[in-house]
Formats: sequence, C-alpha cells, structure tokens
Amino acid sequence: MPNSSITANSQGWVSFVGTGPGDPGLLTLKAADLIREAQVIMTDAPDHEALVAGLNTSAELIDGAFGGALDLAQAGRVKQAIAAAKAGHRVVRLVAGDAALWSSVAEEASAVAKAGIGFEIVPGVSEAVAVPAYAGMPVATNDQASMAVVRCLPSSVATIDWASYSGCSTLVVLGSAQCLAGVASGLIEAGKPGNTPVSLTCRGTTTDQVSVAGTLESIVSEARNARLDESSVMVVGDVVNMRETLSWFETKPLFGWRVLVPRTKEQAGTLSASLRGHGAVPDEVPTISVEPPRNPLQMDKAIRGLVEGRYEWVAFTSINAVKAVREKFDDYGLDARAFSGLKIAAVGEKTAAAIEDWGLRADLMPAGEQSAAGLLAEWPEYDEMLDPINRVFLPRADIATENLVAGLIDLGWEVDDVTAYRTVRAAPPPAPIREAIKSGKFDAVVFTSSSTVRNLVGIAGKPHASTVIAVIGPATAKTAEENGLRVDVLAPTPSVEALVEALADFGNARRAAMVESGLPVTKPSERRPATRRRASSK
Repeated sequence: MPNSSITANSQGWVSFVGTGPGDPGLLTLKAADLIREAQVIMTDAPDHEALVAGLNTSAELIDGAFGGALDLAQAGRVKQAIAAAKAGHRVVRLVAGDAALWSSVAEEASAVAKAGIGFEIVPGVSEAVAVPAYAGMPVATNDQASMAVVRCLPSSVATIDWASYSGCSTLVVLGSAQCLAGVASGLIEAGKPGNTPVSLTCRGTTTDQVSVAGTLESIVSEARNARLDESSVMVVGDVVNMRETLSWFETKPLFGWRVLVPRTKEQAGTLSASLRGHGAVPDEVPTISVEPPRNPLQMDKAIRGLVEGRYEWVAFTSINAVKAVREKFDDYGLDARAFSGLKIAAVGEKTAAAIEDWGLRADLMPAGEQSAAGLLAEWPEYDEMLDPINRVFLPRADIATENLVAGLIDLGWEVDDVTAYRTVRAAPPPAPIREAIKSGKFDAVVFTSSSTVRNLVGIAGKPHASTVIAVIGPATAKTAEENGLRVDVLAPTPSVEALVEALADFGNARRAAMVESGLPVTKPSERRPATRRRASSK
C-alpha cells in the first residue's frame, strides 16, 4: 500500500476502489482514506465527482468512462492509470459498487501488474445486498437461508438457466428494465409459482430511491405503472413480504424532500446534517453576505488594545465574529498567543468550537439558552478586587442588538462595542433556484431568523404555496406572515435541532394521514393546490 512518503520521482501505485451503490455514507473507511491521499483519481460514474469533491480538492480528476465502447474505454483507463503511476503518483480508480464484482477491474489490474506497477483492490458495499436492505428486505434470514445473485443483460436474459435458480429462497437480479419481462417469464417457465413475491428498486440507497412490489405475474405491469424504466435491483422470494415491517429508508419522515436552507454551507452544517438524517435533500442558498466593516479603524484600534492588555474579556457572539478577529490577527502577523491572560466568552457551542479550532478555549459559555441573553445571565459582575481591568471587547455584526451591551454595563463593565463585520443581503441565487422556489419544486423551506425570511423573499421571491414553511420561533413566524407566507411548522424551542424535529413530525403526520386515507404517499412538491394559500391571521 502506498504511503505519504511517495513522491513524483518514486514508483506510484494504483488502488481500485469500490464506491458502493450510491449513498456516500456507505463508502468504506479505507476507500475514503485512499481518496483523500490520492494524487490522481479516475472516475466512472456521474456521482463520483461530487463524492471526490467532499474528500479531495487537489487531486487531478480523469473521466474514466470516456463515453466510448467498453473495450476502448477500458484500454484508455489502463493506459492513463499506468502512465500516472509511472510518474510516481498515487492513483485511485473508482468503481461503482463493489470493485470485485462484475467490473473490468480484473482485466485492468492484470494490465497494471504486467506493467510492474503495485496495486490493490478495495471492495465496496455491493448493491446486491445494500439496495434490498435499504428497501426493507434482508436477502437472507434464518428462515430464508439460500440466495443467489444474477446479473442480467438484455442480450443474455434468454440464455440464463433460470431453472437452476428456481429453488433458491431469495433471488437477486441486477439488470435493466428491459430484462424484467424475460426474468419473470423465465422463472415461471422454470417452475417458480406466479404468485411469488417480487420487489423492484431503482436508484437504490439514494434519496431518489423508488420501489414497487408485486408478484412474478404482476411485476411487469406494476413497474410500467410506476414508470420504472431504468437499471434496478429485483428481489424474488418471501423476503419481499418483510418490506411492510422493515422498510426503514423510504419511510423516513422527510424522505426525498428537497428542503431549501437559506444559509451558507458553512453555517448550515448541523441543520443540513439533521435534515439528511430524516431523509431530506438540503439545498443551501445564502441570503446574507458577510463583509468587512466600512471603517476598519475601530477594529484595528481594538486589536491593538487587545495586544496591549487593555481588556479583561473578549466576548464572541458568533462564528463570524471569531473569523473576523482571526483574519485581523493574520493581517498583523499575530497568533493565539496574543490572548494570553484574557478571558474568553462564547455565546454557544458552535462559536466555542470555532474558538477551539484557533487553539483557544472559552472560559464562559451558557449552560442553558445559547444566546446573548443566556450569556448575559451567567456573566459575572465587575469586582474591582478580583478584576484588574473592567473593559470588555465585543466584536460583532453591524446589525446586532444592544441588549448584551446594556446588560454588561449594568454589571459594571465598560464595553468596546466594535463592528467586526457587516451583514448585507446576498446576491440573488441562480435562475434555476429562483424558478424552483417560485414554482414549488422545493418541498419545504426552513427559516432560522427573521432576516432569512426578509432576505430570501427579497432576492428570490416568495416560496410557492405548496411549499411547507418551517420557522424557528414566534418572531420569525410573525415576519413570515408579514411577508405573505403561511407558517406550517413552528419549533417548540428556538433551536436548529427542535426546528428539524418539528418538521420531521409534520412529515410523519402527513405521511400517516395519506396512508390512512389509502392515498399514495407524495411529497408537497407533487401536490399543487389550486390557488395560492394566504397568510394565516392570528
């Protein structure tokens, strides 16, 4: 295996890495490490580029599919992989699914070995097992112990000896929709009862996953009615009946929902992760742009005062404030040592984490409500016997409220309230996003502040009437209603976690109502009201 000591002048290495069936969370730890360390990465699936972007932004990317005939593409891949390895590079050749299962890896690895290049084959999670599991069907159980996997191509479906598989408890067939009729008729002719349960899943393990169930006699029409006309995983056997109990993925409360998050990717980390955990697909759209203050002199003076020992405390009320001070430190050639002897306060865990990334530690953080009010509630009174200096440095946004300043003054402290950064309305999002917002292609939007409501409406227009509106608190709800929006979900407490859970509860209730009424489960974007709903009057 390669190591970090390999240079461009040494012998390279080729790693054939399986990426799993689609869910990036199914990437193995070893695969992720190899992608991070790679200098050249060869892809062969449309989603590989996004997968790589999340792990390695410096590697050279090569499209390994080439878009040509398979034999030519294979020859081209091998040639480029060998050339990169001979140049001393660590090469990762990505393979969709399991690198050791139904791929050209054996032939490519043989060519690499013939060229005298070291290589390894890193298996990935196979779609033959993962997709049925995500669809609620373990392919083998204590009662259904025999199983087989068949890869079926349109050109081979008629030549497969289906009789040899008719006795298996579970049969997994990997193939295209064009094979479905041939597989079903072949198994029936081989003696498999026509009422044998069958499930068909497309785009498995992703939030676009779709499954239909039927029997060998009905599955062709079921797939046609559901318009499933692409590559799929077909499961044949009694394990299909377990879907009703074990379908855990497609029944997530927000499964497949496209949720608009009016925040930057950096700001939306926890929020977006929570949404993904409930099956949603978050789409971050920044509504606020953070810019330096118009007059930097006040900030410059405060930084000099910090270095000279003018302050007893530095209070950070946002990650942006930490970033702004840190950037000033970089401009002056300073580092975290300049904080020696200072006490540091953080408004919440995320701000404290940003401070810790700088090599510092917060001395004060609210144990309860993580807000300016929560911070003020735990701030000590100034004591001239204990505190040699009575001054606090407060770097913050230009639109911040004065409550914290007033509270600190009431406690006997002098406050240097310094504008560290400005928040301005962001530029409008791209035209496709604006159109998606207005036409109802988003299933929900989550607002975490009144400013995100005003700014989103200002730069992109009102969300469509079918879009579920979720807000973090009463003040945000009021602003949403003032802007002509009906609030569907109100978080019981003002936190991101509570907001997502409230939206998930809404999704669960909505799904349950559809199931109880015998209706197909649809997303909000798939149900269009006849007229635009109006803001509720409270």
